[in-house]
Amino acid sequence: MSYFEPPKIIETEIFAKLPEKLYKSGGKNSGGRPARHSFLEGPSFDRAGNLYVTDIPYGRVFRISPDGGFELIADYEGEPNGLKIHKDGRIFIADHRQGIMLLEPDSGAVTSFLEGPDKERFKGVNDLVFASNGDLYFTDQGQTGLHDPTGRIYRYSADGALTCLLDTIPSPNGIVLNRSEKVVLIAVTRANAVWLAPLTETGVTKVGLFAQLPGPGPDGMAMDEDGNVAVAHPGMGVVWVYDRKAIPIYRIQSCAGSMITNIAYGGEDRRTLYMTDSSTGSVLCAKMPTPGRIMYSHM
Repeated sequence: MSYFEPPKIIETEIFAKLPEKLYKSGGKNSGGRPARHSFLEGPSFDRAGNLYVTDIPYGRVFRISPDGGFELIADYEGEPNGLKIHKDGRIFIADHRQGIMLLEPDSGAVTSFLEGPDKERFKGVNDLVFASNGDLYFTDQGQTGLHDPTGRIYRYSADGALTCLLDTIPSPNGIVLNRSEKVVLIAVTRANAVWLAPLTETGVTKVGLFAQLPGPGPDGMAMDEDGNVAVAHPGMGVVWVYDRKAIPIYRIQSCAGSMITNIAYGGEDRRTLYMTDSSTGSVLCAKMPTPGRIMYSHM
């Protein structure tokens, strides 16, 4: 594909939709605005093929079976956003209000894992990803933006050390590692961009711009086996897939609403991309030509 060829359009279909009996009211989004009946986020698969999603304004976590059935797993006082599953089965949640949390799926108990650095509280964590060695990387967004570019990314190492890698980001959101795990890619929502941050032993260096998006900024991201980066684009109803040279090669178009917030590869061959559409309480899916990168939870 040459630089001037438009990205190929990939269509979606609805995989699952939150049943009306699980709708709620009276919640507020992190910006203080009244919430819809739900706001789904944080898709992540367990080894049995179940898809976990969060519901930010109502402090809920759902488990969706491979046939699309919703089950309420947790209902607690929090604002759960990103969710990832450790290979030992622990379920980690990036909770905007409370920090990094642990979910016990059998009991539904949600407990604190990390509240903040050096006896401080986080600004408002957003999303997270595991490296193959067990290190946890996560974004701390809060209410940062172009007016206050102090959002952060952290690494919590497998041996228990918390390190702030970068603290000058205007609204860090989704986060992924490249195939070699030598680079962190960050969705920088208020800058409408994806940043690329090469990792060093002590932090990051020579942070650069990977992709500049039109309109509203990016949200969740996922990586495939070829090193292509899928980027959810809320407000546009689109997921863009960029190759390693940051050329957009696919445009995945929502068949439902326009608020595509986060994404995860799944299915038996990992060739299906699942997307939370927070405007309709739906999870969409699309068949992809390249399988998603094997996540830490599957190893």
